[in-house]
Amino acid sequence: MKRNLLFLFLVVLMASSCANNAVKTYSPVKVNKLRAPAYPLITIDPYTSAWSFTDKLNEDDVRHWTGKKHPLIGVLRVDGKSYRFMGKEETPLKEIIPTAATLSWDAAYTESKPGGDWTSVAFDDRSWKKAKAAFGTDGMPNLTTPWLSKDIWIRRNFELTENFASVPVYLEYSHDDIFELYINGIEVVATEYTWKNNVMVELSDEVKATLKPGKNIITAHCHNRTGGGYVDFGLFTTPETKTSFDTMAVQKSANVMPTQTFYTFECGPVQLDLIFTAPLLMDDLELMTTPINYVTYQVKSLDGAKHDVQIYFDATPQWAVNTDNQPVKSEKLEKNGITYLKTGTSEQNILGKKGDDVRIDWGYFYLAAAAEKQTSMKLGEYHAVKSEFNESGVLVAKEGEVSQKMQEEMPVLAYSRNLGKVDASSSNGYLMIGYDDLYSIQYFNENLLPYWKRNGQVDIYQAFEKASSNYASVMQRCNDFDGTLMEQAAKDGGEMYAELCALAYRQAIAAHKLVESKEGDLLFFSKENFSNGSIGTVDVTYPSAPMFLVYNPELLKGMLNPIFYYSESGKWNKPFAAHDVGTYPLANGQTYGGDMPVEECGNMLTLTAAIAIMEGNTNYAKKHWTVLTTWADYLRKEGLDPENQLCTDDFAGHFAHNANLSVKAIMGIAGYGIMAEMMGEKEIANEYLSEAKAMAAKWESMANDGDHYKLTFDQAGTWSQKYNLIWDKLFASTIFASDIATKELSYYRTKQNKYGLPLDSRKTYTKSDWILWSACLTDNPDDFKELLVPVYNYANETTTRMPLSDWHETTDGSSVGFRARSVVGGYFMKMLENKMKAVKTTTVGKND
Repeated sequence: MKRNLLFLFLVVLMASSCANNAVKTYSPVKVNKLRAPAYPLITIDPYTSAWSFTDKLNEDDVRHWTGKKHPLIGVLRVDGKSYRFMGKEETPLKEIIPTAATLSWDAAYTESKPGGDWTSVAFDDRSWKKAKAAFGTDGMPNLTTPWLSKDIWIRRNFELTENFASVPVYLEYSHDDIFELYINGIEVVATEYTWKNNVMVELSDEVKATLKPGKNIITAHCHNRTGGGYVDFGLFTTPETKTSFDTMAVQKSANVMPTQTFYTFECGPVQLDLIFTAPLLMDDLELMTTPINYVTYQVKSLDGAKHDVQIYFDATPQWAVNTDNQPVKSEKLEKNGITYLKTGTSEQNILGKKGDDVRIDWGYFYLAAAAEKQTSMKLGEYHAVKSEFNESGVLVAKEGEVSQKMQEEMPVLAYSRNLGKVDASSSNGYLMIGYDDLYSIQYFNENLLPYWKRNGQVDIYQAFEKASSNYASVMQRCNDFDGTLMEQAAKDGGEMYAELCALAYRQAIAAHKLVESKEGDLLFFSKENFSNGSIGTVDVTYPSAPMFLVYNPELLKGMLNPIFYYSESGKWNKPFAAHDVGTYPLANGQTYGGDMPVEECGNMLTLTAAIAIMEGNTNYAKKHWTVLTTWADYLRKEGLDPENQLCTDDFAGHFAHNANLSVKAIMGIAGYGIMAEMMGEKEIANEYLSEAKAMAAKWESMANDGDHYKLTFDQAGTWSQKYNLIWDKLFASTIFASDIATKELSYYRTKQNKYGLPLDSRKTYTKSDWILWSACLTDNPDDFKELLVPVYNYANETTTRMPLSDWHETTDGSSVGFRARSVVGGYFMKMLENKMKAVKTTTVGKND
């Protein structure tokens, strides 16, 4: 009997030990002080990318980087009381009159400027054409009626049966380009030259007062200055609001690490630590591209007493649609010990959309967790599921498939777990969020699988099983990496610099998608987020390159490979490099409206040289030597004094004689010479390096403006950041006289504003990535810090809450444009400089 009792005791002890090992507590390697403009939560790729746009995680919905809602609600129920720690309860909008995404609506239109009060209900439009919306040019979404002229005037009559004066009413509109819209004769929208889809604005009381039972009208005029044209609009309202989780947890901290975001909350007498982990480790491409993130929760008592605790999360199918009016299907299933809630559109038009401000509407979103007795997962109606958990702390499982229209009845995918009696020792768990996009990229008309399932032998369920079994080791690897990065960045550039790098890390990677060509080459495609949606843009690759050169040059090769293939295949036959290979996710050839000849040649040559130096060989350059030679010769002919053209800062417009662009051309030629030298081609190396030095001497004479160097060679009294000079320093090529950078840095210090150094003398806006490149021109840590601190203050204080914008006003810290772009990888330039110092003496001049 004693032996049996002893055996039972050992079994219990072993079980207890295993349980403790299974619930290891994780904490950040350090506490960052930086208040992020937006906090990264789920960061997988340009489509599955969700953020908190507010200081507190429970002040607003979780949002896609574009700003659209990707609801994720979290609640901790303690002794019967629910504390909401993440997201908000907001009933989705209900249609009053639909947009064309739901129904092609009837309208009258004319393409000739009308006389009289064409915006009034009483206007006689019988002579106008009659057609169905949406109106636009070929390729626009939900298009029914082609519009090919410069202008269109539209009248949409509609009948109402109720009064909307006392409830919120929203106008949703899409337009391209200059747009004005009136409701019952009152102007509601008037834009400048811009184009946007699915803009939502709440109507004023004045406008709502006109929306009465009977006949009403919306009128609009759109002027298409160039390119595509588009018009669509509709009205929406909010149904009666219901809430289950009114009590907000008290957020105590938020902390962004390179691969993880940490939050701490007080939920009455209990503390909750919440960790969002994206395993974006660039030395392991299988792991980096796995389309799954972890959400870890750690709960403990604060008052010494035990408390009855349950935790709850829910998401909606809005994660898997472009717009809320798309019908969806959701289902619950279980495989190999993991329960899944899966949702996606009914249509599944794979790779059917391209563009900038769009979200994926093919493939499937998953909420997944280990199937355990204390865990329940359920599909159900938005409010009913919340109410069920709030009242009982449990969810009664519901099986089967659910099909819904979200604007009629919003479903949720819900997870709950009973943590039992929680004491001062931590009770932990995690769930997984993932997205299977089925096919990721169309590359010259061939649909490619994502890298993690490139051979077609792995499916999403196997990926989840691997993520689950590797949870502890992946969390440890992420913690270790975060610590190493933060330590090295602080050593290279200081604590503020390290915190900026932590904020930039996930954003830079998740703005890309990795696939493999049929030949086996890596293709690492960037997306121009909130820019123009281009894919594989060379002058987006260029500023983002430092981070990838530091951590895995193979990924930088993956960015360059599509551009090399484009030229070498003959699909692009110009003597300079292309700007892009399409519009994301369709990489079928350049779609940008203009070329950037000097810009892109300089970028491709410089980055290929940087790869050679970092790897200590020119194997990659040799594969592409013929086209590299073509581009180098183009720069020798056209690069010193560039003609009227765009550079990477294309938002500033075309201009000629660009001194900074000339530096890029010269360094591209120098990069070619360095690679030739590494190959042992001494004669070619001497020819191109000598040419670069001769051009640099002419440059100094042409650009000199006394105490600084000009913006353009023909405009005295102007200036610009010469950030392209940094490669002369990194390459140790001494192409330019050393005092040029010293003179520029001294001048920059006189031109700084509160939130940074302007890009040039034309405007007060700047690009933060270029500031950090310019800051690296100095070897004086104080000078570096002087340029760095205003950028840190911008990120820390900007009132424009969204994933980090690289284009902002230096006067007030507001965003001018762009967000969530990969170019913030350029923040790692200081780390690249110091890492390159360790290798360049053994690579420059090496014969491989």
